[in-house]
Amino acid sequence: MKINIYYGGRGLIGDPTIYVLNNMQEVLKELNVNVERYDLYEYKNNIITLPQTLKDADGVILATTVEWYGIGGLMLQFLDACWLYGDKEKISAIYMCPIVMSTTYGERDAMMSLTQAWEILGGLPCTGICGYIGDVSELEENVSYSRVIEKRTEDLYRSINQKTAVFPCSNQAVKQKVSFTPGLNLTPQEAAQLSELASDDLYVQKQKEDIQELASMFKDLLNEKEPDNTMFLQEFREHFHPQPGFAAVYKFVFPEMKKPLIVKVDRTEMECYYGESDNVDVEMQVSTDIMSEITAGRMTFQRAFMSGDMKMKGDFKVLRTLDMLYVFS
Repeated sequence: MKINIYYGGRGLIGDPTIYVLNNMQEVLKELNVNVERYDLYEYKNNIITLPQTLKDADGVILATTVEWYGIGGLMLQFLDACWLYGDKEKISAIYMCPIVMSTTYGERDAMMSLTQAWEILGGLPCTGICGYIGDVSELEENVSYSRVIEKRTEDLYRSINQKTAVFPCSNQAVKQKVSFTPGLNLTPQEAAQLSELASDDLYVQKQKEDIQELASMFKDLLNEKEPDNTMFLQEFREHFHPQPGFAAVYKFVFPEMKKPLIVKVDRTEMECYYGESDNVDVEMQVSTDIMSEITAGRMTFQRAFMSGDMKMKGDFKVLRTLDMLYVFS
């Protein structure tokens, strides 16, 4: 018989969950059980590969410590990996004992979360241990607590050894009804290879870079628009209303265009073109659709900014002057 222990706490000195696990391991060794323990904080970069360790397990102990809320991120990552990459057929025959010690509130909710998660995976839950322990010395000095730990450990051993029947529940039906994680029909060998690749940081980074490169290439092919030196230029020239003594340089960046639109205002003179400018007072990011709404008189620059359709950086007073310089109506 083999039982795997997955500990999702931080491994701190005085963690009551560690004390419980150490006692359980001693009892299991006395029962000639092969015990293998995985402290998840030591597998931060490889958690995704751990579902493969379930293959030869007859039972598991999922243990965590509630330090402020819930079962903790490491245990959640492990359970996520079981859902995505675990062999559900194998998990369906594995008994699970939840262990949750709390130094704050919520140990019962956390234990219920572990039980429900294992049921949804299709596994077989056993009676676990949960409790509020403010100081680990409470466990060490109380003989009755040691008896409870020993009794629960023996119950887990007995359930596995006798293959105790577990009533079906609605949580287990979830695996059959909505387990469409989306339809990768992988053999256990393929799942193992996938989880190993997914845990390889260099491989994952290279794949992300390749995807970004392809996405950028196709975006350029689909959305590329060459400035024709006419888009919006005529509108700006026709609706220019000089403001006495005012001068500024505006830069409009359109996601759809390669080059920005530069508008230079110098008192009664105005120049606009597609290109670059060294000195810019206000830079705006806006889509050509919104700019079309503005030049058609259905929206103002300030309203586009206030509604979030246009982003800007620079002097807000200079931005507000745009609606006086250009009256599109």
